[in-house]
Amino acid sequence: MTNPIKSESAPPALADLMAQYLRRQVYSLEVGLAGVDAGGEVVPYEAVPVQPVDVRVAWDEALTALELFHSEADLCTLDAPPDWAFLVSGQDPVMGLALCTGNFPQAVRNLHALLQATDLKDLRPGAARPASAPVVVSWAEEVRRTFAFPATLVAVGALRLAKQFALADEFLASEERKVPAGWRNAWANERAALAWHRGQADEAIRLWQGQAETVPVLFNRGMAALFSDKPQEARLALASAVAGIPEASSWHHLGKLYLALAEMRG
Repeated sequence: MTNPIKSESAPPALADLMAQYLRRQVYSLEVGLAGVDAGGEVVPYEAVPVQPVDVRVAWDEALTALELFHSEADLCTLDAPPDWAFLVSGQDPVMGLALCTGNFPQAVRNLHALLQATDLKDLRPGAARPASAPVVVSWAEEVRRTFAFPATLVAVGALRLAKQFALADEFLASEERKVPAGWRNAWANERAALAWHRGQADEAIRLWQGQAETVPVLFNRGMAALFSDKPQEARLALASAVAGIPEASSWHHLGKLYLALAEMRG
């Protein structure tokens, strides 16, 4: 197998750096070189502390789940939530990242910790205090009143990113009966993703297992299985999910990294 990473004459953008690093880590795992020094190559977990996340790219990646659930949706008219840069920059590194509205692969910042972990269960998301985000909360409430799709799902994702878990949960539970048929699968995925990121792993897995086998749900089943010490189950789901995500997407490469980790572990 040929190493997929090519040298470049100019420093790559942070988004390109992340995609390249994910590809390089997949390659390293496949050929048995995980953990080997890259010979001075700059990698994202070294770069992130001194370089901000690319908020424009993060916004594009935050819409991937919507695109996969509803390919005919017009996402070009969507505006990022207010204080989007604050939401993005305030995220702690996440190892087990659900494919859902608002999430972006750049959030998986500390790949070194991911690759060196002995028990991936220890890297699952846990409970966290809500961020002070009054502008985001006010905006989400306004979107809730209009209940337009897919903006409503973006509002739920923004509340989750702000760790406003109780508000997001109340939003999802109280408005579920109003969800248009074409968006019900995406809505169900958001409920499971909320449970996962607030530290309710068992509940999230139960919800994902009961949902239709869409690409995001397969990705999330595989990701959750990987971080629950079930590598064989993870491989099956992730292989199907990765095949359905365009190679140009960082989600594709994150899925391949998770898949390679699952293959390495069993």
